[in-house]
Amino acid sequence: MVLKLYGKPTSTCTNRVQTVLEELSVPYEFVAIDLTKGEHKAPDFTAVQPFGQVPYIDDDGFVLFESRAICRYLALKYGGVEKGLIPAAASIELTNFDVFKAWVHLSALRIRARMFALRPTDPEAVAKLTAMLDSKLVAYDVLLGRTKYLAGDEIMLPDLFHLPYGAMLKKRGIDLLESGKYPNVTRWWADVSSRPSWKKVKGL
Repeated sequence: MVLKLYGKPTSTCTNRVQTVLEELSVPYEFVAIDLTKGEHKAPDFTAVQPFGQVPYIDDDGFVLFESRAICRYLALKYGGVEKGLIPAAASIELTNFDVFKAWVHLSALRIRARMFALRPTDPEAVAKLTAMLDSKLVAYDVLLGRTKYLAGDEIMLPDLFHLPYGAMLKKRGIDLLESGKYPNVTRWWADVSSRPSWKKVKGL
């Protein structure tokens, strides 16, 4: 039985799992879940994923949800090594980068507010998160000045985990490839974001 991935094509967490599947060349069937129709809240879905969230996988009867947990499972089973299970590197992405999804969403709301004359997003909140993002990228630049990737000279899961939200930063005015402020981040991001696995997932 081929592995099945249940998710939404534009979901950042779904894209995270897709990228790892492509990176490991694992055959899989994509089962699209239409969140606009509430399919993720249907009884047959919540019977598997009680939180009603995407993605989840069914690997020949073994069901698992939470994108990072799925990726680690895939790396262990199909990669043959504990790829990505470097505690510090894995924690860096979760605690120092994933938090900026709030910044991405706030910036998107600010853009939509201008377009549709909606109530504007709190500019102080956006400014605070922008300053925080800058301080994090400075730290990333230091780390990436020591090694090619976050956990050494081999690409691992924590590097790939950055792709979904890292790609969204450009849409919000921060291009990690063009900024001269973080040369090591720029070099790393050019490498990671040009992976064939990511390009296939995003149709680039």
